[in-house]
Amino acid sequence: MQTHEIRKRFLDHFIKAGHTEVPSASLILDDPNLLFVNAGMVPFKPYFLGEQNPPYTRATSIQKCVRTLDIEEVGITTRHNTFFQMAGNFSFGDYFKREAITFAWTLLTNPVADGGFGIDPVRLWPTVYLDDDEAEAIWRDEIGVPAERIQRRGMKDNYWSMGVPGPCGPCSEIFYDRGPAYGVEGGPEADEDRYIEIWNLVFMQNQRGPGGGKDGYEILGPLPKQNIDTGMGIERVACLLQGVENVYETDLLAPVIGIAQQLTGRTYGAGNHEDDVRFRVIADHARTAVMLIADGITPGNDGRGYVLRRLLRRIVRSARLLGAGGATVGKFTEAVIDTMSTSYPELAEQRSRIVSLAVGEEDAFLKTLTAGSKLFDDAAATTKASGATRISGRDAFALHDTYGFPIDLTLEMAAEAGLSVDEQGFTALMAEQRQRAKADATARKSGHADLSVYREFLDRGPTVFTGFDELVSEATVLGLVADGGKVRSASAGQEVEVILDRSPLYAESGGQIADVGSITTSSGLRIKVKDVQKLGKTVWLHRAVVEEGEVAEGDVVLAQVDTAWRHGATQGHSGTHLVHAALRQVLGPTATQAGSLNRPGYLRFDFSAQGPVTEAQRGEIEEITNAAVEANYPVNTFETNLPEAKAMGAMALFGENYGDVVRVVEIGGPFSMELCGGTHVGASAQVGPVTLLGESSVGSGVRRIEAYVGLDSYRYLAKERALLAGLASSLKVPSDQVPARVETLVGKLRDAEKQIEKMRADAAKASVGSLIDDAVRVGDVLVVSGTLDGMNAGDLRTLAGDLRGRVGSDTAVVVLFSVSDDKVPFAIATTAAARDAGIKAGDLVKDLAPLVSGRGGGKPDLAQGSGTDAAGIDAALSRLRDLVGANR
Repeated sequence: MQTHEIRKRFLDHFIKAGHTEVPSASLILDDPNLLFVNAGMVPFKPYFLGEQNPPYTRATSIQKCVRTLDIEEVGITTRHNTFFQMAGNFSFGDYFKREAITFAWTLLTNPVADGGFGIDPVRLWPTVYLDDDEAEAIWRDEIGVPAERIQRRGMKDNYWSMGVPGPCGPCSEIFYDRGPAYGVEGGPEADEDRYIEIWNLVFMQNQRGPGGGKDGYEILGPLPKQNIDTGMGIERVACLLQGVENVYETDLLAPVIGIAQQLTGRTYGAGNHEDDVRFRVIADHARTAVMLIADGITPGNDGRGYVLRRLLRRIVRSARLLGAGGATVGKFTEAVIDTMSTSYPELAEQRSRIVSLAVGEEDAFLKTLTAGSKLFDDAAATTKASGATRISGRDAFALHDTYGFPIDLTLEMAAEAGLSVDEQGFTALMAEQRQRAKADATARKSGHADLSVYREFLDRGPTVFTGFDELVSEATVLGLVADGGKVRSASAGQEVEVILDRSPLYAESGGQIADVGSITTSSGLRIKVKDVQKLGKTVWLHRAVVEEGEVAEGDVVLAQVDTAWRHGATQGHSGTHLVHAALRQVLGPTATQAGSLNRPGYLRFDFSAQGPVTEAQRGEIEEITNAAVEANYPVNTFETNLPEAKAMGAMALFGENYGDVVRVVEIGGPFSMELCGGTHVGASAQVGPVTLLGESSVGSGVRRIEAYVGLDSYRYLAKERALLAGLASSLKVPSDQVPARVETLVGKLRDAEKQIEKMRADAAKASVGSLIDDAVRVGDVLVVSGTLDGMNAGDLRTLAGDLRGRVGSDTAVVVLFSVSDDKVPFAIATTAAARDAGIKAGDLVKDLAPLVSGRGGGKPDLAQGSGTDAAGIDAALSRLRDLVGANR
């Protein structure tokens, strides 16, 4: 079973059980405690900690995760991966142990044909916490696991917490027995190489106090609500269901190793441990690097960027040690994108950017590696010749300072040479360099983009935003940046970023695009402001072009918002709040915001939903929204703290981090109350009419509504009215009869299409005799095959059965393909004699389906599938004959 299919089955299983599917969060969350998302429950932390109220009681997700603490272990064993996918189901005060255990067990053990993974229950061993009699009883008495296969374990193994005071609770883990070839009998307690954990069910029922380690804290008491947090390792389950030894041999990583073998001429698994380690490093790091780049990380010298740079450089070095002579990273990243984009379509969309960035880093490092490796070899040889075992800190610093060698690479190469490194001496030299850099900061060149150019503005403090109270403000020019460097002045025709001490222009955030406007002086300066962005969430960067005069640092200017633009923007933003409130009235509280964009005259609102909004619901949402406009509700804004805002019922958005003071926007008292930092109209009537343009899907579990507001709404309706009048004229009926007339015409068209379809089916059935006449024998097996265009899957299945009946007691296989629109349905039937000879339709389908880019399944007597590549039909028929011949 392919990994993408495992993901789909997991999500389908829990969606059917009433869970809201939550798309994977970015690997980067605004959490100061995390470099990357490292567990499936991380995006739900605010709910488990009580910081936010969840918009649903049941959720399921497959979360992208990256763990980098054990990068050096990657490849040495097959257990460590930096990137992995954690499938989880979560309950927030809803179900508890019984349901969680049952959900996991049924998915693992249900037959594949019923949507499960088809794992033999005899191979599964649950563990429970020492005193969790309830969980053990559920496993034993309700699920039916024999008592001897249920093991109790202590806090270190079967008790969970976040590592800080807060929620905690016992857990139950599910282990898979790989068999006696992998170790001794006796369950997980005896051997965790033979028995591998595939699922962890956390029963979050208690609160813990302070303390260290996995068991060095006190249990304070029960939580007000019991929660469920579970995690199933997608990669581990893929190993089991694909019958391979480890994740590097699964469908997602094996292709990368295959590319590495082609590029290096070496063979994975040929008995050379060092080579195998390098192959695994390449596969693991290439996948992680692609996922990080897709989420916005670029190589750098600190933080997340440094992790990415380190991964890419380890790939390059591993490939060269395997014998690769030229560039390799581009091919590795292409292979990862090909294997992963089925689950993450954004990878294919960003292909050129991802590959370009990775290849650029490789090009830079290849130069570094060639020069630096010689220096390292010289240093290592000198060290050994002197009888020492430690490379000096000065040599390590020279590698870093001159050739860009990160210290971890030097440490790694030293370890391979049987040496260590004077890390303390290296650190001291690095500290000296930083001090020199600070002293030389003013002498840095300014012709290249460098975020350090903005440092002084960040250090001065935030820009004072005056735009809530006024549209024109007197301000002082604090600085100017052009072409990536700070400049003293800028003149007509020059593009420039202007930093002011105060500004009425709104900087883009919260879904509201930036204001446009001008910066002027009485002496004739005129600057057109085209965009405003926030730097570090505090400093406003006015991106502009000087139209007249000259601007200089220290000038006193007037910053002014384009009033028409601001009016339209506030209409769009307030309209978004009204639509959100109406959505919640019609669809319920689960219709929470998942993103928005508002600009003058237009709004776009994304929200969580499990299915499309009906036409009736859409009409109701539009009516409620416009009723709120007509009611002319006052729009009030005020500041308070987050707990008080929540207590008043103000909505906070999932994934947003709020400070100590929050701004509440209230429209019509209880009608709408949200935390928001944007600009708004003074009363709801100023929004003007709101016209919903449509509703669509933008991702799994996320829908989008678009609308016009104000004059743009009027103009849209005027065009619609003109269109209706034109249709009425063409159809020669009054406007109010156009829908009925169109429906009649569509009905006639459908009838005609059905007639054509029937004629095709009749023609196909009439050709059945010729298919038998044209049948061929492969050995003693009669192969009846054909391609019947325009047939659907059901008709093919019926015809295959009819043909099987006509050949009677002969040893025969019937295979029929069709090409219908963009699909290639197919059906296979076998006679009793063929089945007695070991020829099974269900097995044949699985072999043929990939050749038409599809999949299928079924029983030994009748099976069917569907693909998308009609060009593969001939290859599939040829493969069928080969399989039948081999069987004989």
